[in-house]
Amino acid sequence: MTAPSEVAAAPGEDGSAGAAGAEERAIPLVSPGPRVPVADFGPTDRLRGWLVTGVIALLAILTRFINLNSPTDAGTPLFDEKHYAPQAWQILNNHWVEDNPGYGLVVHPPVGKQMIALGEALFGYTGLGWRFTGALMGVVLVVLVTRIVRRISRSTLVGGIAGILLICDGVSFVTSRTALLDGFLTVFVVAAFGALIVDRDQVRQRMHVALMEGRIAETVWGPRLGVRWWRFGAGVLLGLAFATKWSGLYFIAFFGAMSLAFDVAARRQYHVLRPWLGTVRRDLFPTGYALALIPFGVYLASYAGWFASETAIDRHQVGQTIGPDSIVPLPDAVRSLWDYTAKAFHFHSTLTNSAGNHHPWESKPWAWPMSLRPVLYAIDQNDVKGCGAQSCVKAVMLVGTPAMWWLAVPVLVYAAWRMFVRRDWRYAVVLVGYCAGWLPWFADIDRQMYFFYAATMAPFLVMAIALILGDILYQPRQGAERRTLGMIAVSCYVALVVTNFAWLFPILTGLPISQQTWNMEMWLPSWR
Repeated sequence: MTAPSEVAAAPGEDGSAGAAGAEERAIPLVSPGPRVPVADFGPTDRLRGWLVTGVIALLAILTRFINLNSPTDAGTPLFDEKHYAPQAWQILNNHWVEDNPGYGLVVHPPVGKQMIALGEALFGYTGLGWRFTGALMGVVLVVLVTRIVRRISRSTLVGGIAGILLICDGVSFVTSRTALLDGFLTVFVVAAFGALIVDRDQVRQRMHVALMEGRIAETVWGPRLGVRWWRFGAGVLLGLAFATKWSGLYFIAFFGAMSLAFDVAARRQYHVLRPWLGTVRRDLFPTGYALALIPFGVYLASYAGWFASETAIDRHQVGQTIGPDSIVPLPDAVRSLWDYTAKAFHFHSTLTNSAGNHHPWESKPWAWPMSLRPVLYAIDQNDVKGCGAQSCVKAVMLVGTPAMWWLAVPVLVYAAWRMFVRRDWRYAVVLVGYCAGWLPWFADIDRQMYFFYAATMAPFLVMAIALILGDILYQPRQGAERRTLGMIAVSCYVALVVTNFAWLFPILTGLPISQQTWNMEMWLPSWR
């Protein structure tokens, strides 16, 4: 925003500066920008913000928990629930450790399975039990996205729209209603993202205070920013993500770079003489501590039960499959955990197509943005009743709501344009989150992959769409007529998403439908 500074009047021929001559020869001097950045550190309508968030949360509870106990496979888990529900049950009944490989593939860290075990502790080994915690976390995810978009857009309305869109996203919906690990990973990742957004606003607020108090130029590096608890919290959350699935490591790297970029931008905006050097000197080590060391500490802490156990899987490998001596002096327990981790990594690294590992519902990451190859979790076409037709189908399919996912390419292109051309930080951070959940999978295309890996991409796609809708609603210098048209367009689009979700609802929840309806639900050949 530019603002005219003082007006300089040229003197008249007689050396005086008459009023008329000064007015004719006035030369406005325009500064390149405000000396003091606008004191904008987050939305201010707190009461309305929490009221909207509460309504959105109630809608999320209704959708995530309705008929959560169904469907099952004759009372047993569906799809990959067959790995994690039994493992969680063993954790619950065995002092929070796994010691029986016969329960399934023990190839993931423990936090996600421990979360599933909490639900089983409340409701037993039932569909409700092994899905309860995931559904609860699905509600938390909706609340997080609502609050995050509200903060980065500075609009409670746009935040509420984001919450509705996420409620109606098929990927987030099915993920929250199945006992898989990706739902927990997504919640921890988005929570860490939100914590770093709050940290960004807090840093700028502290920089603003330093500028007002005249402390910005005390050193060429800028002021110290004090303890940043939100960034510390983000580190803990990233550690929980990493301790749920190893793909959380990607978000540690991407979010660490994003946090440092926030610090450089803040120091530049508040006129620090050496912003890059200041970031290196003031922020690099604390960021590494909060967003690298803390996550690894949390990861190790998640194995506390494993360390304390005498019977956990591979707990005492030193002296058995591992020699007593090591190049690096480490405790035997840590060496055993390293061996356990190496075995799990070997499983993942050899689960490749070239090794003959094929699955009818696998897909590659280039198909994920538009949900071109979903995953069929369960289907029953034998003696199914309840649809009012002679032949009925019950199925659960993980598929993105087309009204959103089929727009992914133009949405991403627009977001990239806003990031690189308009220097819009809002779209930049959303792209960071989206790409952290997507791009790393291209590093090993031969690996067997599934669309449910894209669960972490879903909330960031919703955020990008919500920001675009906010741009339509709040175009600068638009008249009343254009504002009304924008409101109508946004309302129609949200209604389209809700309608699309309602149409897909039977195949997202396993409700009985006729064979004809099932055929109508399959919009693409690749969905079959």
